[in-house]
Amino acid sequence: MQIDAVVINASPLITLFRSGQADLLPQLFKRIVVPQAVWQEVVQDDWDDPPARELRQQSWPVLESVDISPRVAAWSLGAGESAVLSYALAHPPLRAVIDDMDARRCAQTLGISIFGTGGLLVLAKRRGLLRSVGEAITKLRSAGLWLSDELVQILLVQAGENASNTDFR
Repeated sequence: MQIDAVVINASPLITLFRSGQADLLPQLFKRIVVPQAVWQEVVQDDWDDPPARELRQQSWPVLESVDISPRVAAWSLGAGESAVLSYALAHPPLRAVIDDMDARRCAQTLGISIFGTGGLLVLAKRRGLLRSVGEAITKLRSAGLWLSDELVQILLVQAGENASNTDFR
């Protein structure tokens, strides 16, 4: 099944913009939903933040107001995570793009399909949009996204890259 629509959280947006890789999003997906709570978190009137400035300039975000599902609210997540998961829960088969571990646990429990930012890179490589997931991961890490070495190795294997000859520490 082709994945052509996602709802995305603040952390993936910020790290993709900071790493210079946000252009992958509209190449990967026809529809990219950004809940109002996430929009506020990213752009919150701080014009000095490059990701905030760049997100405001894009034509691809579909801004949506979201009613938080009581099933998601029970997890006491942040406003952005709650909005992303509530939107995905109400609009299957939309995938949620989220990195927060508690939010990922919530999604798994509620049966919400998710991607992490690293998973987006693997998808981009599979669709011929990236030459190297390893290089893209290095950019994400430099932009502030924490990825364990174990997860990096898994992503490299999924991308068909030689993980054993790569050191990302």
